[in-house]
Amino acid sequence: MLYEIAKPFVMGVVNLLWRPTLSGHENIPETGPVILASNHQAYSDTVFLPGQVRRSVHFLGKSDIFAGRSPLNRVVAAVMRGLRVMPVDRSGGSASRSAIDAGLEVLARGDVLGIYPEGTRSPDGRLYRGKTGVARFALASGAPIVPVAMLGAHEAQRGRTYFPRRHPRIHAVVGEPIDASEIAARMEGAEEAKVLRAVTDEVMDRIQQLSGQERVDEYAADVKRRLKREAESAG
Repeated sequence: MLYEIAKPFVMGVVNLLWRPTLSGHENIPETGPVILASNHQAYSDTVFLPGQVRRSVHFLGKSDIFAGRSPLNRVVAAVMRGLRVMPVDRSGGSASRSAIDAGLEVLARGDVLGIYPEGTRSPDGRLYRGKTGVARFALASGAPIVPVAMLGAHEAQRGRTYFPRRHPRIHAVVGEPIDASEIAARMEGAEEAKVLRAVTDEVMDRIQQLSGQERVDEYAADVKRRLKREAESAG
């Protein structure tokens, strides 16, 4: 209920101020479980993308977003919850299992699950190596993976924590669904890890085709940690 109440209000403000656009909506199935797999350029992705999709989208969001106690943090957290962003602890181990269970529960209900295969926001606007969680969700649930490219979000958000600039305008491009089971069938007999990687790489290839981003064969989280160490050493 909160989602239905919050979404029109939030998107009314968003459309008035930022006027985001979306193309390819016809590629999102009208019913049944669906995985929206998007590149991750900025915090605002988690508002601008699901806000423009007709179906309700449940995103797995980093728990840090919900942790701040300042008035601004609380407002942002309330908006995120209103848009069905689920706080997830990504520290690994049992926390990772909890995230997988939460996502599978969404798909088991026949709903739409939003996920960022890169695992975290891109530090520089490039497209980083995808984590295999998206493939696990698809193969376990049978849900199609719909690739999405967010354009302009990195440039609009650059240097800002929460609220992007009004220019450039942010545009989402939705691609044709990917059937993970077809990829798995072509690799019958292969190790699970290889199948998961093949599905994930196909998703990232499709996102790159939609976005035109430069590809980086590293995990974004590893790059962020390295940049942090370098900054600390220089300081």
